[in-house]
Order: sequence, then structure tokens, then C-alpha cells
Amino acid sequence: MSNRAQDWLRQALRDLEQAEDSRQAQRHEWACFAAQQAAEKAVKALHLNFGQEAWGHVIARLLGELPESVDVPDELVDKGRVLDNFYIPSRYPNSHSEGAPFEHYGRLQSEEAIRYTREIIEFVRSQMA
Repeated sequence: MSNRAQDWLRQALRDLEQAEDSRQAQRHEWACFAAQQAAEKAVKALHLNFGQEAWGHVIARLLGELPESVDVPDELVDKGRVLDNFYIPSRYPNSHSEGAPFEHYGRLQSEEAIRYTREIIEFVRSQMA
């Protein structure tokens, strides 16, 4: 079976582009979700790079399940936790006590999500090099 790590990383980069496009269009909830997806796929690429399969959507956990030989900074795990909060609430109205998801996300959240995702992708690239 072939190693699909590069495919996952390339899709992560495309998802990051989608996050940036959504932010520019002021669709901040979609920017946050796309950023979360990009980070998740990048970390899964790193798992595949090491011959591991990874399941689930929790970036912080996925980072923690990398091989012990990978030194994941605690700060990066914390940034993964921030991104994890965008997986469901950015899409579903019943994730908030009131209001549609787009009413709960703005420029600050989408910029932070994109910045954190870029950091995770750069970490993944450095480990795959």
C-alpha cells in the first residue's frame, strides 16, 4: 500500500486556501471550520508519514498520539485545542444557546484560526522534511 501522506498534506494546504478565501468573503464561521480541517488533515498526514493511521477530529489528541520521537511543543497542542472548538459549533445552530453560527464568528476568530493552522502545517512540514 502506498503512503498517502503527501496527498493529505496537499489537501490540508487547499483547505487552508479555502479558509483564507472564506475570511476574505467575511464568512468567518467557514474560515474557522476550513482552518480546523486543514490542521486536522496536516496532522493526519504526519501520522501517515510515520506509517500510522489516525482517526478522529480532535487535533490536540492527534498531536499527542504522534510517535514519541516527535517533540510536539505544548503551545502547539494548545493551539490545536483552540482549533478543535471550531469543528462543530461553526456549522450547527444548536451548538450555541441562540443565533446562527455566522453570528458567533468574526475577523478575530478566523484570523487566529488561520494563523494557528499555518503554524501546525509548518510544524508538520518540518517533521516530514
